Parts: sequence; structure tokens; C-alpha cells
Amino acid sequence: MNDATKDVADEDGPTSVGAQNDLEAMLAAAGSPAAVPGQRCGVIAIVGKPNVGKSTLLNALVGQKISITSRKAQTTRHRITGIRTREQTQFIFVDTPGFQTRHATALNKSLNKTVMGAIGDVDLILFVVEAGNFTLADAKVLSLFKPGIPTLLLANKLDMVHRRAELAPWLKSMQERHPFAEFVPMSAKNKGDIERLFGICAKYLPEQGWWYGEDELTDRSEKFLASETVREKLFRFTGDELPYTSTVVIDKFEEEASKQHKRLVKIAATIVVERDNHKMMVIGDKGERLKRIGTEARQELEKLMDAKVFLELWVKVRSGWADDEARVRSFGYE
Repeated sequence: MNDATKDVADEDGPTSVGAQNDLEAMLAAAGSPAAVPGQRCGVIAIVGKPNVGKSTLLNALVGQKISITSRKAQTTRHRITGIRTREQTQFIFVDTPGFQTRHATALNKSLNKTVMGAIGDVDLILFVVEAGNFTLADAKVLSLFKPGIPTLLLANKLDMVHRRAELAPWLKSMQERHPFAEFVPMSAKNKGDIERLFGICAKYLPEQGWWYGEDELTDRSEKFLASETVREKLFRFTGDELPYTSTVVIDKFEEEASKQHKRLVKIAATIVVERDNHKMMVIGDKGERLKRIGTEARQELEKLMDAKVFLELWVKVRSGWADDEARVRSFGYE
């Protein structure tokens, strides 16, 4: 149960991390797989406004948590690829940030660019909305879709709808907005709905060889998953108090030999906030909140990586970073 939590505010900025690999570049490098009779493989974009349940859906489809979830909007900031191979079909799911229509910061522009890139060259789009609702934010996302790519309307959070009969006129109005290939009323938390969705998606994927190994679940590195895990705990334990612009940067990620453990991973991470009062908010009374963030992140990473993890957390103030394009890129955003 060893995890260290520290805070430093006045040192130089955290080590820059390179921009995450672009999905298209990754797929191009993989080349065109040879067709295998009976095998199917394709890319499916999960798209929608912020905080509509996209990450919860991705985790359910993959069968393991690879994308962080929170009630706070903008939890997902990167393009997360989740892979699930079932029988003869390999599904490559891409979870995207929620498209931003407010606050034209450099960070939001980066997030929107990620969404645009993800939906440009896929085999299928899952447009996630809350069942029975359609807002201006939903309409903005819908306007981005290119003709020719089949799109499924996923009416998520069906379990929250008390009168199912009211969905009929809503579904009719949605069909008038866009030529959806199919409607899929569902709840991402319902295993039966997830099973049904696999069957629906499979028929839209091309017949070709798989791009990944049968047991692979994501193309993201453990280092990336470490930063996302810390960021999730940060948002969970600060709630709406902390602005969404707070982020996490991994300064050190090293695996060391150990006689006591089959894997030993040492991680140092910096939580970046914009104001001194945000820093104190993260640290908490006598450092208790920061310690709790570190402990829960470490415990989850140990399960995820099947390793003993030592996690060291720092908190630093970097005012205005979300409006600084260079710093946004240095923190790993596209």
C-alpha cells in the first residue's frame, strides 16, 4: 500500500509529452490486411455531445475499463481506441471527446479537431443521444456527419425513460433529421443491449482480415492509461469545484526488476491547474484529498496493469494553459 503524494507549485513545467499517435497514421502503417474468408473487421466511431455516456458504452463494448468516466462533461479528451474480437468479427471502436460548442479555447479547438478526424474515415458511426432528447449540442454533432457513412442512432439511457410510448414520435422526428441506418434504443449498462448492438454493428463491417491480435483491447499505452486514471480520480473527488481545464501529465513511467513482484512500475505524475486556489482544492485539508486521489488511482492501475505500482503525485499551477496552443500540444493534445 505504498503510494507517495507530494505537491510542488513553483518548479519548471512538467516534461512535455508528444502528441498521441493519429488513428489514420496508425491504420495506414498497418497496411491493408488480406481478406480472410468469413472474417470481418472495421472501425466504428462513438460520437455525441459531452457527457452523454460514450465512455461508459465503450467500456461495456470492450468488456474492460479503458476510457475514464465521470459526471463532469469533457472527461474524455483523446481519441480512445477499444478493440473487441468476437467469433469472426473484430470491432475497432473509437471513443471521441464530446463536441464543444462553448468557449473557443485552444483546448476545445483541439478536442473538436479530434472529433472531426475520428468520423472522417470510419465504417460506421454510433451517434449517441439521450433517449427522448435532442438538443442544440446534439444537432451540432449531427451536422458534422458526412454522407455515405452508415450511422446508427443509439438512444442511450433508455432505463431513464418512464413512458416508452413517448419515444415513437421522437424517433420519427429523428429520422426526419438524418437518414439513420437503424435506431437502437438501449442502455449501455444493460448486457443484453450490448450483445444486441454487436450483432447490429457486425453486418456493417467489411470482410477483411483483423488488424489486431485476438486478445488486444486497446492501442493505448499503459503510460497513457495511467494519466487518464489519475485524471478520472481527480474529477471524481473534486466534483464541479474544479474547472475542466485541469489536466494530468506523466513525468516518469518506469518498470523496474523486483524479487517481490512479477512487475514493479514507478510513476510520477503532475496535476496541472490554472489557479492557486485550485491547487489547494486538489491537495485538500492536510493533503488528504490528494492522498485519496493517489491511493485510488494506484489501486486501479495495479488491477489494470497486473503490477505493483508506486505512484507519486505533484500539483502545479500553469495559468492560462488551455488558451495556449503550444502548451496544449505539449500536454499531449492534438
